[in-house]
Amino acid sequence: MEKTEISTVLTRPVVSEFLGTLLLVFFAVGSAVLAGEYIGTFGIALAFGFTLVALAYALGPISGCHLNPAVTLGMLLARRLTLRTAAEYWIAQVVGAIAGSALLFLVARQVPGLQTHASFGTNGWGDRSAVHINLGGAFVLEILMTFLLVYVWLSVTHKIAVIGFNGMAIGLALATVHLIGIPLDGTSVNPARSIGPALFAGGAAITQLWLFIVAPLIGGALAAMVHQVTHPPHEPVLVADDAVPHEPAAQSD
Repeated sequence: MEKTEISTVLTRPVVSEFLGTLLLVFFAVGSAVLAGEYIGTFGIALAFGFTLVALAYALGPISGCHLNPAVTLGMLLARRLTLRTAAEYWIAQVVGAIAGSALLFLVARQVPGLQTHASFGTNGWGDRSAVHINLGGAFVLEILMTFLLVYVWLSVTHKIAVIGFNGMAIGLALATVHLIGIPLDGTSVNPARSIGPALFAGGAAITQLWLFIVAPLIGGALAAMVHQVTHPPHEPVLVADDAVPHEPAAQSD
């Protein structure tokens, strides 16, 4: 295989992570920004879950369809991908989330009377929470919700998992945490998903952003640790740092 062909193959997972995160932010966060008053919390939660299910089966065989730095961290700690691949995924996810937020911002600006500042699908506590949850409550909540999501992700992509249903399980887990978390802090469980909209909302969305980066990463790390206790060892990645990982979210080993 020629060098250019190798380069193309090795970048496909990274491009998939960029594209998938862009689409997740545009359609899922967009459901809250553009249609939230019509579909409510339940509809927004389903939009997040359904979007992830669709992308898991579309992009899972290419990159694993993480679309979330917390999931990638969990996979890294579970030794299912290399540090270099994880770093490439993190960059692609954040850039994809920003691009998706930019497209959402452009569309929202075309809707008369629709605010493109303030919340804009961002996360928050205190006055930025529908129930005024405090900082500590939001921090613990994000850890627990991300723990559930990443633990399910690691479990259904494990070699002992039932084949063919993992994309559905992951989507249901994401919908579940949104049903619980939307009234509390808007539900992050995904640092990239929080970073993108916050950059366009500005103000308090930026000053509170740190929590929705740190807490989900802690939750993802804890999920990886607990998963190693409850599940048999998964074969570690024994490939070069620049090799393509094979941990699809839409198919099991």
